[in-house]
Amino acid sequence: MGLKVEVKNNNVEKAMRILKKKMLKEGVLRLYKMKQTYEKPSEKRVRKAKEMQANYKKKQKMLRDLRGY
Repeated sequence: MGLKVEVKNNNVEKAMRILKKKMLKEGVLRLYKMKQTYEKPSEKRVRKAKEMQANYKKKQKMLRDLRGY
């Protein structure tokens, strides 16, 4: 399913901002930038490890906030 943004009152600038926010939220821009250049396998492993650590820390912080300590 594609992203859809309606232009209201001929306000194209506002529609473009909304589209950009949706694309950032979906991760489309990030994937596009990653596909533009070659990423060495070693760099890919390092990047994925950092992403996993960040996700783990984020989940732990959410659990701490939920539990209240």
